[in-house]
Amino acid sequence: MANGFSFEIDTRAASARAGVLHTPHGDIKTPAFAPVGTRGSVKGVSPAQLQGAGAEVVLANTYHLYLSPGQELVKEAGGLAQFMGWEGPTITDSGGFQVFSLGAAYGKKISKFTVGGPTSRMGEVEEKEDQVAVYDPEVASQHGQLAIIDDEGVSFTSHVDGSLHRFTPERSVEIQHALGADIFFAFDECTAPTEPYDYQKEAMERTHRWAERSLRAHRQNIDAASRQAIFGIAQGGQFDDLRRASAKAIGSMGFDGFGLGGSFSKKYGDDSLESALKMLAEIPPEMPVHGLGVGEPGDILLSVKHGVDIFDCVAPTRIGRHGSVYTKRGIIHLKGEQYRSDFSPIDPETVAPGTQGFTRAYVSHLVRSGEMLGSIICSLHNLHFILALVAGAREAILAGRFDAYREDFVRAYYQT
Repeated sequence: MANGFSFEIDTRAASARAGVLHTPHGDIKTPAFAPVGTRGSVKGVSPAQLQGAGAEVVLANTYHLYLSPGQELVKEAGGLAQFMGWEGPTITDSGGFQVFSLGAAYGKKISKFTVGGPTSRMGEVEEKEDQVAVYDPEVASQHGQLAIIDDEGVSFTSHVDGSLHRFTPERSVEIQHALGADIFFAFDECTAPTEPYDYQKEAMERTHRWAERSLRAHRQNIDAASRQAIFGIAQGGQFDDLRRASAKAIGSMGFDGFGLGGSFSKKYGDDSLESALKMLAEIPPEMPVHGLGVGEPGDILLSVKHGVDIFDCVAPTRIGRHGSVYTKRGIIHLKGEQYRSDFSPIDPETVAPGTQGFTRAYVSHLVRSGEMLGSIICSLHNLHFILALVAGAREAILAGRFDAYREDFVRAYYQT
């Protein structure tokens, strides 16, 4: 395990726990939320504002940093934290989610093929030995990306310029070593939630093989292994038996922590987050757990109840940029007509540092007018709201009243 990296559980309330994750760049009091700085920047929010909002750790995206500015430049700058001017721990994901989700050929199982010349159509695919997908302008015009999965890794074209790239577990680990985050994730195959059982099982087994390769590549770099912790990710799609099997496999490999992967989207008929969280019973109880992409307030508290320690999600800043804000009575959309002349605070019960004095009417005017300040105010407010939510959960666990804290929040927020 990396020097300076350890996890202490201070208090348990059934499966919920309050702890401290020690990293080389500082402690993270858990439960904790990591704002997402995709390209090394949380959109519209400075590092000082993040700290003022209560953030202790930030998460950046390996795929995007690899494409620009490149991991070697980040390494030359002294690592991700120093490069972005952040005084605290950092996390990077593996890049797998972006590679697979951005691919126009998402989910295809063709390992060796090439698209024809520049006038070819998407359907005109010819299999050839020892070749991979090449960039095609017409494919780019359809979405700009192509991702082809095989057992060794994934070949993909950049969404920026169509250049061809290749990620393997070893390459993902190498890039994340250069980025230098305190915590990083093993390379996994993030499947579409609509994929059938047989493919989810195949992808899960491939993810397990990639996890072993990621862990081996990390341990072989003695310097990086002494400074960085690696978390493994469980998959299994929307199938509970696969989720449990994946958790058991990943939990037994010797990772420093566990990533709760998969899809919990009601859009695709899989709203069984509570069922998925039961996979945590299959891992060592002392492992820190990261809920990847879990950001809905109710989902965060449900996950805390089951023992998840860290969360990340783009939702606070994404909905903030469009003028929507969290309040303790639910989300409000400030572009709505009713807020044009509403001179009350954004949320009287939650006032984020740096947003004092701004009214709903003023912020409504800003977001309606496309003024950048409106998006910044809403993003700051939302980040503070979620950070305060998890901080309150921690205090409630320590005080032995977490269940009441969760029930009170859910009742007011969802007006149940």
